[in-house]
Amino acid sequence: MNFRNKDWRNSMRLTVDYNYMMKKFIGDGGFKDSELSEMKEMAADAFDYVADNRGKAMMGWTELPYNQKEIVEDIIATAKDVRRKYKYFVVLGIGGSALGPIAVFNALCHLHYNDLAPSKRKGPKFYVEDNVDPERMAALLDVIEPEKTCFNVITKSGATSETMTQYLVINDILTKALGEKASEHIIATTDEKKGNLIKLAKQYNYKTFYIPDGVGGRFSELCPVGLLPAAVLGLDIKAMLAGAAYMDGVCNKPSIARNPALACAVLQYMAMKRGKNVGVMMPYADSLKLMADWYCQLWAESLGKNVTLDGKPCNVGQTPVKSLGVTDQHSQVQLYTEGPFDKVVTFLSVGKYRKEVMIPHGCEDIPDVCFLGGHTMNELIAAENKATAYALAKAGRQNYTIWLPEVNEFTLGELMYLFELQTAYTGAMFNIDTFNQPGVEAGKQATYALLGKPGYEAKKKELDDAPAAEEKYRV
Repeated sequence: MNFRNKDWRNSMRLTVDYNYMMKKFIGDGGFKDSELSEMKEMAADAFDYVADNRGKAMMGWTELPYNQKEIVEDIIATAKDVRRKYKYFVVLGIGGSALGPIAVFNALCHLHYNDLAPSKRKGPKFYVEDNVDPERMAALLDVIEPEKTCFNVITKSGATSETMTQYLVINDILTKALGEKASEHIIATTDEKKGNLIKLAKQYNYKTFYIPDGVGGRFSELCPVGLLPAAVLGLDIKAMLAGAAYMDGVCNKPSIARNPALACAVLQYMAMKRGKNVGVMMPYADSLKLMADWYCQLWAESLGKNVTLDGKPCNVGQTPVKSLGVTDQHSQVQLYTEGPFDKVVTFLSVGKYRKEVMIPHGCEDIPDVCFLGGHTMNELIAAENKATAYALAKAGRQNYTIWLPEVNEFTLGELMYLFELQTAYTGAMFNIDTFNQPGVEAGKQATYALLGKPGYEAKKKELDDAPAAEEKYRV
Protein backbone atom coordinates (compact mmCIF):
# COMPACT_ATOMS: atom_id res chain seq x y z
CA MET A 1 0.00 0.00 0.00
CA ASN A 2 1.74 3.13 -1.22
CA PHE A 3 0.07 5.65 1.10
CA ARG A 4 3.13 7.91 0.88
CA ASN A 5 2.36 8.56 -2.78
CA LYS A 6 0.26 11.71 -3.21
CA ASP A 7 -1.59 10.49 -6.30
CA TRP A 8 -2.48 7.22 -4.58
CA ARG A 9 -3.73 9.06 -1.49
CA ASN A 10 -5.92 11.30 -3.61
CA SER A 11 -7.31 8.26 -5.43
CA MET A 12 -8.41 6.89 -2.03
CA ARG A 13 -10.21 10.07 -0.91
CA LEU A 14 -13.62 9.52 0.65
CA THR A 15 -16.45 11.66 -0.70
CA VAL A 16 -19.89 12.58 0.59
CA ASP A 17 -22.85 12.76 -1.80
CA TYR A 18 -25.82 14.54 -0.21
CA ASN A 19 -27.99 15.16 -3.28
CA TYR A 20 -30.78 13.15 -1.66
CA MET A 21 -30.86 15.50 1.32
CA MET A 22 -31.92 18.40 -0.91
CA LYS A 23 -35.39 19.65 -1.85
CA LYS A 24 -34.72 19.60 -5.61
CA PHE A 25 -34.30 15.81 -5.40
CA ILE A 26 -36.70 14.66 -2.66
CA GLY A 27 -39.31 17.41 -2.47
CA ASP A 28 -40.51 19.25 0.61
CA GLY A 29 -38.71 16.89 2.98
CA GLY A 30 -35.37 18.15 1.70
CA PHE A 31 -33.31 21.27 2.34
CA LYS A 32 -33.19 24.33 0.12
CA ASP A 33 -29.84 25.76 -0.95
CA SER A 34 -30.80 28.89 0.96
CA GLU A 35 -31.19 26.87 4.16
CA LEU A 36 -27.67 25.49 3.79
CA SER A 37 -26.42 29.03 3.21
CA GLU A 38 -28.07 30.13 6.44
CA MET A 39 -25.97 27.53 8.28
CA LYS A 40 -22.62 28.93 7.09
CA GLU A 41 -21.97 31.05 10.16
CA MET A 42 -22.89 28.33 12.66
CA ALA A 43 -20.82 25.82 10.71
CA ALA A 44 -17.83 28.14 10.71
CA ASP A 45 -18.21 28.68 14.46
CA ALA A 46 -18.30 24.91 15.04
CA PHE A 47 -15.20 24.50 12.87
CA ASP A 48 -13.40 27.22 14.83
CA TYR A 49 -14.40 25.70 18.17
CA VAL A 50 -12.91 22.34 17.21
CA ALA A 51 -9.81 23.96 15.68
CA ASP A 52 -9.22 26.15 18.73
CA ASN A 53 -9.50 23.19 21.12
CA ARG A 54 -7.37 20.68 19.24
CA GLY A 55 -5.25 18.66 21.63
CA LYS A 56 -6.82 20.29 24.68
CA ALA A 57 -8.88 18.66 27.46
CA MET A 58 -10.77 15.71 25.94
CA MET A 59 -9.78 16.53 22.37
CA GLY A 60 -6.42 14.79 22.53
CA TRP A 61 -7.73 12.38 19.87
CA THR A 62 -7.28 15.08 17.22
CA GLU A 63 -3.49 14.69 17.43
CA LEU A 64 -3.26 10.88 17.32
CA PRO A 65 -2.36 10.77 13.61
CA TYR A 66 0.74 12.84 14.34
CA ASN A 67 2.21 12.21 17.81
CA GLN A 68 2.71 8.44 18.10
CA LYS A 69 5.82 7.66 16.03
CA GLU A 70 7.79 5.91 18.79
CA ILE A 71 4.67 4.25 20.20
CA VAL A 72 3.78 2.83 16.79
CA GLU A 73 7.23 1.26 16.45
CA ASP A 74 6.86 -0.33 19.90
CA ILE A 75 3.41 -1.62 18.95
CA ILE A 76 4.69 -3.15 15.72
CA ALA A 77 7.57 -4.87 17.52
CA THR A 78 5.28 -6.17 20.27
CA ALA A 79 2.75 -7.41 17.72
CA LYS A 80 5.47 -9.31 15.90
CA ASP A 81 6.44 -10.99 19.17
CA VAL A 82 2.79 -11.88 19.90
CA ARG A 83 2.37 -13.44 16.47
CA ARG A 84 5.49 -15.54 17.03
CA LYS A 85 4.57 -16.79 20.50
CA TYR A 86 0.79 -17.15 20.68
CA LYS A 87 -1.95 -19.09 18.95
CA TYR A 88 -4.76 -16.80 20.18
CA PHE A 89 -5.09 -13.08 20.93
CA VAL A 90 -8.02 -11.93 23.08
CA VAL A 91 -9.10 -8.36 23.83
CA LEU A 92 -10.74 -7.89 27.23
CA GLY A 93 -12.73 -4.66 27.23
CA ILE A 94 -16.08 -2.99 26.73
CA GLY A 95 -17.41 0.07 24.90
CA GLY A 96 -14.76 1.86 22.86
CA SER A 97 -12.11 -0.54 24.09
CA ALA A 98 -13.88 -3.36 22.27
CA LEU A 99 -16.04 -1.85 19.52
CA GLY A 100 -13.13 -0.25 17.69
CA PRO A 101 -10.87 -3.31 17.60
CA ILE A 102 -13.67 -5.64 16.48
CA ALA A 103 -14.86 -3.18 13.80
CA VAL A 104 -11.37 -2.88 12.31
CA PHE A 105 -10.89 -6.65 12.49
CA ASN A 106 -14.14 -7.22 10.61
CA ALA A 107 -13.38 -4.50 8.07
CA LEU A 108 -9.85 -5.48 7.13
CA CYS A 109 -9.46 -9.20 7.80
CA HIS A 110 -10.95 -12.19 6.01
CA LEU A 111 -14.63 -12.47 6.97
CA HIS A 112 -13.96 -16.01 8.23
CA TYR A 113 -10.51 -15.19 9.55
CA ASN A 114 -10.55 -17.51 12.58
CA ASP A 115 -11.62 -20.44 10.41
CA LEU A 116 -8.65 -20.09 8.08
CA ALA A 117 -5.66 -22.42 8.32
CA PRO A 118 -2.75 -20.79 10.21
CA SER A 119 -0.78 -20.54 6.96
CA LYS A 120 -3.52 -18.33 5.50
CA ARG A 121 -3.72 -15.95 8.45
CA LYS A 122 -1.31 -13.12 9.23
CA GLY A 123 -1.80 -13.49 12.97
CA PRO A 124 -3.26 -15.56 15.81
CA LYS A 125 -6.94 -16.34 16.11
CA PHE A 126 -8.66 -13.19 17.37
CA TYR A 127 -11.49 -12.70 19.86
CA VAL A 128 -12.99 -9.69 21.62
CA GLU A 129 -14.82 -10.20 24.91
CA ASP A 130 -17.07 -7.14 25.16
CA ASN A 131 -19.64 -8.33 27.69
CA VAL A 132 -19.94 -10.13 31.02
CA ASP A 133 -22.50 -12.68 29.92
CA PRO A 134 -21.24 -15.81 31.70
CA GLU A 135 -22.15 -18.00 28.74
CA ARG A 136 -19.94 -15.87 26.51
CA MET A 137 -16.91 -16.26 28.75
CA ALA A 138 -17.49 -20.01 29.02
CA ALA A 139 -17.80 -20.23 25.24
CA LEU A 140 -14.49 -18.41 24.78
CA LEU A 141 -12.74 -20.82 27.12
CA ASP A 142 -14.15 -23.70 25.08
CA VAL A 143 -12.33 -22.55 21.93
CA ILE A 144 -9.01 -21.17 23.20
CA GLU A 145 -6.11 -22.60 25.17
CA PRO A 146 -5.25 -19.98 27.81
CA GLU A 147 -1.63 -21.12 28.06
CA LYS A 148 -1.28 -20.35 24.32
CA THR A 149 -3.15 -17.05 24.48
CA CYS A 150 -2.14 -13.41 24.85
CA PHE A 151 -4.79 -11.30 26.60
CA ASN A 152 -4.94 -7.54 26.02
CA VAL A 153 -6.74 -5.92 28.97
CA ILE A 154 -7.99 -2.46 27.99
CA THR A 155 -9.39 0.03 30.50
CA LYS A 156 -8.14 3.54 31.18
CA SER A 157 -9.24 3.67 34.79
CA GLY A 158 -8.85 0.05 35.73
CA ALA A 159 -12.19 0.49 37.50
CA THR A 160 -14.45 -0.64 34.66
CA SER A 161 -16.32 -3.45 36.36
CA GLU A 162 -16.92 -5.48 33.22
CA THR A 163 -13.30 -5.41 32.02
CA MET A 164 -11.84 -6.04 35.46
CA THR A 165 -14.25 -8.96 35.94
CA GLN A 166 -12.92 -10.44 32.71
CA TYR A 167 -9.38 -9.82 33.94
CA LEU A 168 -10.02 -11.51 37.29
CA VAL A 169 -11.43 -14.61 35.61
CA ILE A 170 -8.58 -14.87 33.09
CA ASN A 171 -5.80 -14.02 35.53
CA ASP A 172 -7.03 -16.69 37.92
CA ILE A 173 -6.98 -19.30 35.14
CA LEU A 174 -3.53 -18.25 33.97
CA THR A 175 -2.06 -18.15 37.48
CA LYS A 176 -3.34 -21.61 38.32
CA ALA A 177 -1.96 -23.00 35.07
CA LEU A 178 1.30 -21.08 34.74
CA GLY A 179 2.21 -19.57 38.10
CA GLU A 180 4.56 -16.60 37.82
CA LYS A 181 4.68 -16.93 34.03
CA ALA A 182 1.03 -15.87 33.86
CA SER A 183 2.15 -12.24 33.56
CA GLU A 184 3.81 -12.99 30.21
CA HIS A 185 0.34 -13.63 28.74
CA ILE A 186 -1.14 -10.24 29.64
CA ILE A 187 -0.69 -6.87 27.95
CA ALA A 188 -2.28 -3.88 29.70
CA THR A 189 -3.56 -0.81 27.85
CA THR A 190 -4.40 1.84 30.40
CA ASP A 191 -3.65 5.26 31.87
CA GLU A 192 0.04 5.95 32.38
CA LYS A 193 -0.17 7.48 35.84
CA LYS A 194 -3.42 6.67 37.61
CA GLY A 195 -5.94 3.89 38.07
CA ASN A 196 -6.00 0.28 39.16
CA LEU A 197 -4.70 -1.39 36.02
CA ILE A 198 -1.46 0.59 35.92
CA LYS A 199 -0.83 -0.49 39.52
CA LEU A 200 -1.38 -4.13 38.58
CA ALA A 201 0.78 -3.72 35.49
CA LYS A 202 3.67 -2.46 37.60
CA GLN A 203 3.13 -5.09 40.29
CA TYR A 204 3.16 -8.00 37.84
CA ASN A 205 5.43 -6.44 35.21
CA TYR A 206 2.90 -6.58 32.38
CA LYS A 207 3.88 -5.19 29.01
CA THR A 208 1.96 -1.90 29.01
CA PHE A 209 0.72 0.64 26.50
CA TYR A 210 -0.80 3.94 27.51
CA ILE A 211 -4.05 5.62 26.56
CA PRO A 212 -3.14 9.29 26.09
CA ASP A 213 -4.68 12.04 28.16
CA GLY A 214 -7.63 13.62 26.40
CA VAL A 215 -8.62 10.45 24.58
CA GLY A 216 -11.96 9.01 25.71
CA GLY A 217 -12.97 5.44 25.00
CA ARG A 218 -15.14 6.13 21.97
CA PHE A 219 -12.35 8.22 20.39
CA SER A 220 -9.56 5.75 21.19
CA GLU A 221 -9.33 3.42 18.18
CA LEU A 222 -6.38 5.30 16.68
CA CYS A 223 -4.27 5.01 19.84
CA PRO A 224 -2.83 1.76 21.34
CA VAL A 225 -6.38 0.66 22.22
CA GLY A 226 -7.02 -0.15 18.57
CA LEU A 227 -3.56 -0.06 17.04
CA LEU A 228 -2.14 -2.99 19.02
CA PRO A 229 -4.91 -5.46 18.09
CA ALA A 230 -4.73 -4.29 14.48
CA ALA A 231 -0.96 -4.76 14.38
CA VAL A 232 -1.24 -8.24 15.90
CA LEU A 233 -3.56 -9.09 13.02
CA GLY A 234 -0.86 -8.02 10.59
CA LEU A 235 -2.64 -4.84 9.52
CA ASP A 236 -0.78 -1.69 8.46
CA ILE A 237 -1.37 0.69 11.35
CA LYS A 238 0.84 3.37 9.80
CA ALA A 239 -1.54 3.44 6.84
CA MET A 240 -4.54 3.78 9.21
CA LEU A 241 -2.95 6.81 10.86
CA ALA A 242 -1.95 8.22 7.48
CA GLY A 243 -5.56 7.93 6.34
CA ALA A 244 -6.74 9.79 9.43
CA ALA A 245 -4.16 12.53 8.85
CA TYR A 246 -5.22 12.77 5.21
CA MET A 247 -8.87 13.23 6.17
CA ASP A 248 -7.82 15.84 8.75
CA GLY A 249 -6.17 17.73 5.91
CA VAL A 250 -9.22 17.39 3.67
CA CYS A 251 -11.38 18.82 6.47
CA ASN A 252 -9.21 21.85 7.25
CA LYS A 253 -11.63 24.40 5.83
CA PRO A 254 -14.66 26.04 7.54
CA SER A 255 -16.81 25.41 4.47
CA ILE A 256 -19.78 23.08 4.10
CA ALA A 257 -18.95 22.75 0.41
CA ARG A 258 -15.30 21.78 0.99
CA ASN A 259 -15.20 19.99 4.35
CA PRO A 260 -17.00 16.60 4.20
CA ALA A 261 -17.11 16.10 7.98
CA LEU A 262 -18.57 19.57 8.46
CA ALA A 263 -21.11 18.90 5.70
CA CYS A 264 -22.23 15.69 7.42
CA ALA A 265 -22.48 17.50 10.75
CA VAL A 266 -24.55 20.35 9.33
CA LEU A 267 -26.89 18.00 7.49
CA GLN A 268 -27.48 15.89 10.60
CA TYR A 269 -27.93 18.98 12.80
CA MET A 270 -30.50 20.44 10.42
CA ALA A 271 -32.25 17.08 10.17
CA MET A 272 -32.46 16.76 13.95
CA LYS A 273 -33.90 20.24 14.17
CA ARG A 274 -36.63 19.00 11.81
CA GLY A 275 -37.42 16.04 14.04
CA LYS A 276 -35.24 13.42 12.39
CA ASN A 277 -34.47 11.68 15.67
CA VAL A 278 -33.24 8.41 14.15
CA GLY A 279 -29.98 8.10 12.24
CA VAL A 280 -29.60 4.88 10.25
CA MET A 281 -26.09 3.74 9.36
CA MET A 282 -26.34 1.33 6.41
CA PRO A 283 -23.11 -0.07 4.95
CA TYR A 284 -23.33 -1.92 1.64
CA ALA A 285 -20.42 -4.19 2.50
CA ASP A 286 -20.23 -6.97 5.07
CA SER A 287 -16.73 -5.76 5.88
CA LEU A 288 -18.16 -2.47 7.18
CA LYS A 289 -21.05 -4.01 9.10
CA LEU A 290 -19.44 -3.53 12.52
CA MET A 291 -18.34 0.02 11.73
CA ALA A 292 -21.99 0.81 12.35
CA ASP A 293 -21.65 -0.60 15.89
CA TRP A 294 -18.60 1.57 16.54
CA TYR A 295 -20.35 4.62 15.08
CA CYS A 296 -23.45 4.03 17.22
CA GLN A 297 -21.46 4.45 20.43
CA LEU A 298 -19.59 7.48 19.10
CA TRP A 299 -22.79 9.24 18.00
CA ALA A 300 -25.11 8.27 20.86
CA GLU A 301 -22.76 8.72 23.79
CA SER A 302 -21.38 12.00 22.46
CA LEU A 303 -24.62 13.76 21.51
CA GLY A 304 -27.21 12.36 23.92
CA LYS A 305 -27.14 15.18 26.49
CA ASN A 306 -29.70 16.97 28.64
CA VAL A 307 -27.88 20.23 29.33
CA THR A 308 -25.87 22.73 27.28
CA LEU A 309 -22.43 24.05 28.18
CA ASP A 310 -24.08 27.11 29.72
CA GLY A 311 -26.40 25.01 31.87
CA LYS A 312 -29.62 25.20 29.86
CA PRO A 313 -31.85 22.10 29.54
CA CYS A 314 -31.74 20.66 26.03
CA ASN A 315 -32.31 16.87 25.72
CA VAL A 316 -30.64 16.59 22.34
CA GLY A 317 -29.28 13.67 20.35
CA GLN A 318 -30.24 11.23 17.64
CA THR A 319 -30.82 7.51 18.08
CA PRO A 320 -28.39 5.59 15.85
CA VAL A 321 -29.67 2.43 14.19
CA LYS A 322 -27.54 -0.27 12.58
CA SER A 323 -28.57 -1.65 9.24
CA LEU A 324 -26.85 -3.66 6.50
CA GLY A 325 -27.34 -3.61 2.78
CA VAL A 326 -28.53 -5.76 1.12
CA THR A 327 -29.67 -7.83 4.13
CA ASP A 328 -31.94 -5.20 5.65
CA GLN A 329 -33.63 -4.31 2.40
CA HIS A 330 -35.61 -7.42 3.28
CA SER A 331 -36.36 -6.35 6.85
CA GLN A 332 -35.98 -2.66 7.76
CA VAL A 333 -36.22 -0.73 4.49
CA GLN A 334 -40.01 -1.11 4.39
CA LEU A 335 -40.11 1.02 7.54
CA TYR A 336 -37.61 3.53 6.21
CA THR A 337 -39.56 4.01 2.99
CA GLU A 338 -43.14 4.15 4.26
CA GLY A 339 -42.93 4.68 8.00
CA PRO A 340 -42.58 7.91 9.99
CA PHE A 341 -40.53 10.78 8.56
CA ASP A 342 -38.16 10.63 11.50
CA LYS A 343 -35.02 9.14 9.93
CA VAL A 344 -31.89 10.05 8.04
CA VAL A 345 -30.14 7.16 6.30
CA THR A 346 -26.37 7.26 5.84
CA PHE A 347 -25.10 4.78 3.27
CA LEU A 348 -21.53 3.52 3.31
CA SER A 349 -20.81 2.53 -0.28
CA VAL A 350 -17.74 0.86 -1.75
CA GLY A 351 -16.38 1.56 -5.22
CA LYS A 352 -14.18 -1.51 -5.58
CA TYR A 353 -14.63 -4.68 -3.55
CA ARG A 354 -11.59 -6.81 -2.81
CA LYS A 355 -13.04 -9.77 -4.67
CA GLU A 356 -15.16 -10.21 -7.79
CA VAL A 357 -17.63 -13.08 -8.18
CA MET A 358 -19.22 -13.82 -11.54
CA ILE A 359 -22.84 -14.94 -11.69
CA PRO A 360 -23.01 -17.94 -14.03
CA HIS A 361 -25.60 -18.29 -16.76
CA GLY A 362 -28.39 -20.72 -16.03
CA CYS A 363 -32.14 -21.18 -15.60
CA GLU A 364 -32.60 -19.88 -19.15
CA ASP A 365 -36.29 -20.79 -19.10
CA ILE A 366 -36.93 -18.65 -16.00
CA PRO A 367 -36.80 -14.93 -16.93
CA ASP A 368 -36.83 -13.86 -13.26
CA VAL A 369 -33.51 -15.62 -12.77
CA CYS A 370 -31.66 -15.89 -16.09
CA PHE A 371 -31.17 -12.11 -16.45
CA LEU A 372 -28.61 -12.28 -13.63
CA GLY A 373 -26.24 -14.50 -15.61
CA GLY A 374 -23.16 -12.77 -16.93
CA HIS A 375 -23.26 -10.04 -14.32
CA THR A 376 -21.19 -10.03 -11.12
CA MET A 377 -22.20 -9.98 -7.48
CA ASN A 378 -20.30 -6.69 -7.38
CA GLU A 379 -22.68 -5.21 -9.94
CA LEU A 380 -25.69 -6.58 -8.09
CA ILE A 381 -24.83 -5.12 -4.69
CA ALA A 382 -23.93 -1.76 -6.25
CA ALA A 383 -27.23 -1.70 -8.17
CA GLU A 384 -29.20 -2.54 -5.02
CA ASN A 385 -27.42 0.23 -3.13
CA LYS A 386 -28.21 2.79 -5.83
CA ALA A 387 -31.80 1.57 -6.15
CA THR A 388 -32.44 1.74 -2.40
CA ALA A 389 -31.10 5.29 -2.14
CA TYR A 390 -33.24 6.31 -5.10
CA ALA A 391 -36.37 4.61 -3.72
CA LEU A 392 -35.94 6.45 -0.41
CA ALA A 393 -35.47 9.74 -2.23
CA LYS A 394 -38.53 9.07 -4.39
CA ALA A 395 -40.50 8.60 -1.17
CA GLY A 396 -39.20 11.93 0.16
CA ARG A 397 -36.83 10.34 2.68
CA GLN A 398 -33.53 12.03 3.45
CA ASN A 399 -30.40 9.99 2.78
CA TYR A 400 -26.79 10.60 1.85
CA THR A 401 -23.84 8.44 0.86
CA ILE A 402 -20.26 8.26 2.05
CA TRP A 403 -18.22 6.72 -0.78
CA LEU A 404 -15.10 4.67 -0.08
CA PRO A 405 -13.05 3.91 -3.22
CA GLU A 406 -12.18 0.61 -1.52
CA VAL A 407 -11.88 -0.76 2.01
CA ASN A 408 -8.29 -0.74 3.24
CA GLU A 409 -6.32 0.55 6.21
CA PHE A 410 -5.96 4.03 4.73
CA THR A 411 -9.63 4.53 3.86
CA LEU A 412 -10.72 3.09 7.21
CA GLY A 413 -8.52 5.65 8.98
CA GLU A 414 -10.15 8.33 6.84
CA LEU A 415 -13.65 7.12 7.69
CA MET A 416 -13.14 6.90 11.43
CA TYR A 417 -11.52 10.33 11.62
CA LEU A 418 -14.31 11.82 9.50
CA PHE A 419 -16.91 10.44 11.91
CA GLU A 420 -14.99 11.77 14.91
CA LEU A 421 -14.78 15.25 13.39
CA GLN A 422 -18.45 15.11 12.36
CA THR A 423 -19.38 14.26 15.94
CA ALA A 424 -17.25 17.07 17.39
CA TYR A 425 -18.70 19.63 14.96
CA THR A 426 -22.27 18.53 15.69
CA GLY A 427 -21.74 18.73 19.45
CA ALA A 428 -20.32 22.24 19.03
CA MET A 429 -23.41 23.31 17.09
CA PHE A 430 -25.63 22.00 19.88
CA ASN A 431 -23.36 23.73 22.46
CA ILE A 432 -23.03 20.56 24.54
CA ASP A 433 -20.17 18.69 26.16
CA THR A 434 -19.52 16.14 23.42
CA PHE A 435 -16.96 14.23 25.45
CA ASN A 436 -18.58 13.45 28.80
CA GLN A 437 -21.03 10.63 29.60
CA PRO A 438 -22.92 11.33 32.83
CA GLY A 439 -25.80 9.06 31.82
CA VAL A 440 -23.41 6.12 31.68
CA GLU A 441 -21.94 6.97 35.07
CA ALA A 442 -25.38 6.86 36.74
CA GLY A 443 -25.83 3.23 35.72
CA LYS A 444 -22.31 2.35 36.86
CA GLN A 445 -22.94 3.82 40.29
CA ALA A 446 -26.15 1.81 40.72
CA THR A 447 -24.29 -1.37 39.73
CA TYR A 448 -21.52 -0.65 42.25
CA ALA A 449 -24.12 -0.17 44.97
CA LEU A 450 -25.98 -3.38 44.18
CA LEU A 451 -22.75 -5.39 44.36
CA GLY A 452 -21.67 -3.79 47.64
CA LYS A 453 -18.74 -1.65 46.50
CA PRO A 454 -17.44 0.44 49.44
CA GLY A 455 -18.38 4.10 49.25
CA TYR A 456 -21.75 3.50 47.58
CA GLU A 457 -23.81 2.86 50.70
CA ALA A 458 -26.04 5.91 50.10
CA LYS A 459 -26.81 4.75 46.56
CA LYS A 460 -27.56 1.26 47.91
CA LYS A 461 -30.01 2.76 50.41
CA GLU A 462 -31.61 4.79 47.61
CA LEU A 463 -32.14 1.61 45.62
CA ASP A 464 -33.45 -0.27 48.63
CA ASP A 465 -35.90 2.55 49.39
CA ALA A 466 -37.27 2.70 45.84
CA PRO A 467 -40.97 1.78 45.52
CA ALA A 468 -41.44 -1.96 45.49
CA ALA A 469 -42.63 -3.54 42.26
CA GLU A 470 -46.34 -4.36 42.20
CA GLU A 471 -47.60 -7.77 41.15
CA LYS A 472 -50.45 -6.29 39.11
CA TYR A 473 -47.93 -4.92 36.63
CA ARG A 474 -46.50 -8.37 35.89
CA VAL A 475 -48.10 -10.51 33.21
